[in-house]
Amino acid sequence: MIQANPKSARRKSRELALQGVFEWLVSGSDAGAIEAFLHERYPTIKLDTEHFQAVLHGCIRDAGALDADIQPYLDRPTRELSPVEHALLLLGTYELKAMLEVPYKVIINEAVDLAKVYGGTDGFKYVNGVLDRLAVVLRPDETGDRQAPQHYQPGLGGMPPNPAAKIPVSFKPRSTPRPGAERAPRRTAPNRTAGAGSAAPEVPGKAEDVWARRKPAARRKPDES
Repeated sequence: MIQANPKSARRKSRELALQGVFEWLVSGSDAGAIEAFLHERYPTIKLDTEHFQAVLHGCIRDAGALDADIQPYLDRPTRELSPVEHALLLLGTYELKAMLEVPYKVIINEAVDLAKVYGGTDGFKYVNGVLDRLAVVLRPDETGDRQAPQHYQPGLGGMPPNPAAKIPVSFKPRSTPRPGAERAPRRTAPNRTAGAGSAAPEVPGKAEDVWARRKPAARRKPDES
């Protein structure tokens, strides 16, 4: 596949859009609030702003239709995917449908590269397999004589073998607690009445930094140079 420049403005726009769609899947924040938050968090990043806005808002706006395109090639409901792989499939599918000027191989390669950085151990295989099948359906002029993929049919053998089909994407077993280790009881905040010392109310739709609370590799900021 075509190798993309990891420091390109287009790559950074996809990386930021991935964080935004992840945020939306996890917290349901407003798209405008997510965009404003990302710009505030990365004020100096040099990205393709037009591409970033188109992908971020397009994925959130058309999520239902995109999921309908993706679902026939999954071995599980989209709600059971990890938010990272789900977000990458939304981004890739949106670009395949709406950005015909971008070669499908570039779109798949970019999604796979991001999955290797932010996704589960073998999540990139799953993303690659699903987007490769979707490309045949959504980009028939580019994929040429490739046969249209069959939908996934559990137990019927309807879909060609997919080595990643049964990978539990991004879900890993929890480590067992250490012997003798006790969990500290959760502290509950006192119930305060509205007044001088009360906390500010939450703003509906306000974005939170849920991305930074992921595993250490995902807390890394994009290259802002």
